[in-house]
This record gives sequence, C-alpha cells and structure tokens, in this order.
Amino acid sequence: TTGASSNSDSAATVESMEDNPDGGCHIYRNGYYRSGISVVEGILEVNIIQMTSIQMTESQAENSLVDFVVTCQGSLPTDACTVVSDPTCQVSKSVVCDPVIVTDECLLTIRRAFEEPGTYCINITLGDETSQALASTLISVNGGEST
Repeated sequence: TTGASSNSDSAATVESMEDNPDGGCHIYRNGYYRSGISVVEGILEVNIIQMTSIQMTESQAENSLVDFVVTCQGSLPTDACTVVSDPTCQVSKSVVCDPVIVTDECLLTIRRAFEEPGTYCINITLGDETSQALASTLISVNGGEST
C-alpha cells in the first residue's frame, strides 16, 4: 500500500505488503540445507475377512454383537477405530477407538454392539504412530443375526 503524509515538511511514506489471498506468511530463503529423512513402512492394507454374529441369551437380546476379523499388511497397528454409519456411509452413528496389541501376525478380532436391527456402513481403521489404513463394509443386523 502507498500513503502520503498530510504534513508538507515530511517526506512521503511508502509501505509495501505482499498480496497474499490465503492470509499466511511466506518467507523466502536461498542456500543449502541438510535434513534427515526416515522411511517407515506403515500399515499398507486392511481387510475385513469375516463377520460373525455372537449368539446371546434372551435377557441380552437388546444388543446384537458382531465380531469382525481383520487382517493387515505392513507394520503392526497399535489402535483400531470403528465408525458405524448409515447405509450411505454419510451420517456417523458412533465411533469407538481402542488400543490393540498385535504380535508377529496382523490378525485381530473387533467386537461391536448394535442397538437395533438395520443396515450399517462399517469403517474399520487400523493405525500406528506413522500411518493409518481403512477397510469398509456394509452389514445387515437382524435381531441377533448379521449378514
């Protein structure tokens, strides 16, 4: 921006500012820099290989339990999150995250409860300190049975 002083004894004042639409600050430096880079494998792939309904007694029939058997490739996860959404996978109904302990092979069982019958979109995310991987499926819960 440029502005002039109204006092005739002082010189015109000129200020300049970079036009920056994103509002951030940019600093430009020239020269040679050195940095270390660590390459980590990360969790490469997650698969839901089996879904099993858990049979319950009549007194427990208000919730349907489903076990999801999940495998992954790459590094071993330290946490698992399950997002239960509507059938279009747009509206989230619940999110549950738990720490997991996986030893030499990435194979784990995640148990989730469903309060009412219906069709749900399930997103299971396995993560560690440096990566995440996701698997999705649709499940139909029918009063203690699932498909």
